[in-house]
Amino acid sequence: MVDDKEKNMKCLTFFLMLPETVKNRSKKSSKKTNSSSSGSGNSSGGSNSKLPPVCYEIITLKTKKKKKMAADIFPRKKPASSSSTTVQQYHQQNLSNNNLIPAPNWQGLYPTIRERYIYCDEIDLAADTVLATLYAAKKYIVPHLARACVNFLETSLSAKNACVLLSQSCLFEEPDLTQRCWEVIDAQAELALKSEGFCDIDFQTLESILRRETLNAKEIVVFEAALNWAEVECQRQDLALSIENKRKVLGKALYLIRIPTMALDDFANGAAQSGVLTLNETNDIFLWYTAAKKPELQFVSKARKGLVPQRCHRFQSCAYRSNQWRYRGRCDSIQFAVDKRVFIAGFGLYGSSCGSAEYSAKIELKRQGVVLGQNLSKYFSDGSSNTFPVWFEYPVQIEPDTFYTASVILDGNELSYFGQEGMTEVQCGKVTVQFQCSSDSTNGTGVQGGQIPELIFYA
Repeated sequence: MVDDKEKNMKCLTFFLMLPETVKNRSKKSSKKTNSSSSGSGNSSGGSNSKLPPVCYEIITLKTKKKKKMAADIFPRKKPASSSSTTVQQYHQQNLSNNNLIPAPNWQGLYPTIRERYIYCDEIDLAADTVLATLYAAKKYIVPHLARACVNFLETSLSAKNACVLLSQSCLFEEPDLTQRCWEVIDAQAELALKSEGFCDIDFQTLESILRRETLNAKEIVVFEAALNWAEVECQRQDLALSIENKRKVLGKALYLIRIPTMALDDFANGAAQSGVLTLNETNDIFLWYTAAKKPELQFVSKARKGLVPQRCHRFQSCAYRSNQWRYRGRCDSIQFAVDKRVFIAGFGLYGSSCGSAEYSAKIELKRQGVVLGQNLSKYFSDGSSNTFPVWFEYPVQIEPDTFYTASVILDGNELSYFGQEGMTEVQCGKVTVQFQCSSDSTNGTGVQGGQIPELIFYA
């Protein structure tokens, strides 16, 4: 069953999107009904006189719950004198010009929804209606409702929907949302390109993504994503699913894929055998890989810059002792929080203090006990006090003002370095990171000392 709030929201959205002719016709029918009822009295046509206009039926919220005005949600502040003067000047100018019809953007002069004569229930947005609501809010100049829609989209932004929201943010001219989408797409490019939503974007958005210099993905993943989009686009255009039609719908966007920058194995086993490239293109790219005199290509041959990872180092010094730091399958863990959205790509870990050695590391990232990312890998340390990076398969999105738990279980025979003089707060560029002890830590790591000296992230 659909609850009352959802009915009310859809009802308002439907009314806002009605053509003006329907609304005017509703108002006229209301006037006719009132005049006929006054002329004929209560004895005749009494039932018709009680019928409300159509627009009233649409916006009336049939619920027993107490209804809230949008002005109650956004309390009206006492307008500044300058704002009041602006409105008065606007009305005075209309009167001076004998203009009795307000300008199309008159709503923008008023800070609250109540002053615009717009009535609505509580703002209760949902994923399946927020874009339609944003469209109506933009069309009828209700900036507070539009802002609520954009905030909802920003908080629900992830790699799964970033590409679709990118195209919508450009359509609705929301530059802040566009920037947020690009941040997610750049940092979690491979997840975004493999998402179902990527195949739903328009051609212009496809081109902008394929042209992106900071896309943090292997080029073979970009190539495969473009082919997946082409397959769905063929279906949208009712074209047969053939190699020729896939290339046709891709058009010049195919040359935005930087095929010559792929690893040779990826090209030979993937793109070269896809059938999308012509025989001459395939031959020229092979020559570009191997020949001293390289042929000219239509494809971009310069690798993408990607993103430069940042490192947050939480210790001021490190040391080693004859009986520390030893690993026997126990967990080293620390909690952290950031003040803006970042993407954790991995951890920097200490290595052996007794010469070169190899370690097996299981890294994990959790939020309130839920595992967000983990990976099992090996790294080789050279006996120095440097840190050695261990990466997650995909960067993990971290929201601000929430504590996350970073953990690692190391397996190695040799003693390792460990950090000292730990800091509870570290400034890394524009990101502030706070640290606190974790109850998951069973090997001695805490804020003041231990393992996990670095967080590696994109911001």
